[in-house]
Amino acid sequence: MIKKNIAILGTGSDVGKSILAAALCRSLADMDVKVAPFKSQNMSNNSGITPEGLEMGRAQIVQAEAAKIAPHVNMNPILLKPTGEKQSQVILNGKVHGNHTAMDYHRNKGFYFKKSCEAFDRLEQNYDRIILEGAGSCAEVNLMPNDIVNFAMAEYADADVILAADIHRGGVFAQIIGTLECLPQKYRDMVKGFIINRFRGDIALFKDGVNWIEEQTNKKVLGVLPWYTHFKIDAEDSVEIEECTNFKDLNPDIPAIGIIRLPHIANFTDFHALSNIKGLQTIFIDRPDHLSKCKAIIIPGSKNTRVDLDWLMKNFKNSLQEYHKSKGYIFGICGGYQMLGESVDDPDGLEGSPGKTKALNLLPVHTILKAPKTTTLSDFQWEDAKGKGYEIHMGYTTLSAGASLLEINYRNSIPCTNTDGCISENGRVAGTYIHGFFDSSQILVKWLKTIGLDINFPIDDMINLKERDYTLLKKHFEAHIDIQNLL
Repeated sequence: MIKKNIAILGTGSDVGKSILAAALCRSLADMDVKVAPFKSQNMSNNSGITPEGLEMGRAQIVQAEAAKIAPHVNMNPILLKPTGEKQSQVILNGKVHGNHTAMDYHRNKGFYFKKSCEAFDRLEQNYDRIILEGAGSCAEVNLMPNDIVNFAMAEYADADVILAADIHRGGVFAQIIGTLECLPQKYRDMVKGFIINRFRGDIALFKDGVNWIEEQTNKKVLGVLPWYTHFKIDAEDSVEIEECTNFKDLNPDIPAIGIIRLPHIANFTDFHALSNIKGLQTIFIDRPDHLSKCKAIIIPGSKNTRVDLDWLMKNFKNSLQEYHKSKGYIFGICGGYQMLGESVDDPDGLEGSPGKTKALNLLPVHTILKAPKTTTLSDFQWEDAKGKGYEIHMGYTTLSAGASLLEINYRNSIPCTNTDGCISENGRVAGTYIHGFFDSSQILVKWLKTIGLDINFPIDDMINLKERDYTLLKKHFEAHIDIQNLL
């Protein structure tokens, strides 16, 4: 019997589950199937906002876009946003549920699984098929009894399980066989087949490998996906920035934008629009001596602003101030904007012990961290340029001098006449709470011109680039996957 729901589970982290789920969503949507994505629990500081002003994981927002539907928190009812090694902020159904240690959260898994199932039931009422995504390895034997993302959720959803493996890392045979060996028989029986991701070379040379896997498991290899570079889909995790750019690879003739790799960096997808521009290098840095190689420096968002600010003050303060004196451009987004100010005050201890932290003193602003969290889709204007983005932050920032950077025209589709951000008198330091700031072409072109880069070619909005890439992803997927057997 063909099951209507499909769960993409993995042999490990970063094997391509999110991308495969997005590809499947687009394929089904183009078949006029009402399809929606679902992931019961996401752990990521890369989040976004729904049209209702609620927060959810960015991976499911991407998958919803691929499915040609609006994102909804029922697609990702639980989001864990790490604030430290053993603690996370828990977002439940789009709203802050509290900060919990790993042990506290583990003790309440029954409650969270119930909430996940309720969200799934609500979602399933409105769609013909649901594409579920797992988390990490689906065969972590120590976690399996309380795992609410992988097989337990697939079983509840009555879904066929597709196991994704990554051949680029090597050991793909051990990945697949080892995963199956770690599973109890009832879960092993749920696995319909395998997709092998990120293959380099001549796929014909891997035919014997496919045959061996099918003989050993008595299950189908549903496809081998070649490595791709001709399109880009937003990633769920910050794997792409875990290793900093080798500056020896920089082309000195091409301007570079440097993004400081904060320890708790959040919403790293803010910079994908920059990385899509030909003739521009976008690089993540964690050494102050690299600042001078960059046309502009961006301080990104953070899930623990005060801790990252301490790190920044210790490692970058003097270098950033010297960079500024040498007429460099510095831009901050959300937590990065807060760090550019004079101080960040946390009277209620939202990010640890209560207290006030001195900041970089490059903008005349003060920040107070306070609940509740602001979560909005925002339409804004920077002088004559218009853009759309989103806000996710705790507290507020006030200006003691200087000028606001932006006018906010709409928040969650409600007209308003607010301002946001700050820009220095010399125009070389600025900050905003708006994530996705660079995604609108008018804003991006204006910012590039502000930092002294003359753009003489058209730049498309990210929404159009994303749509192009979802189409390319679907074509790539369908060219190499046995779609009929998969469905």
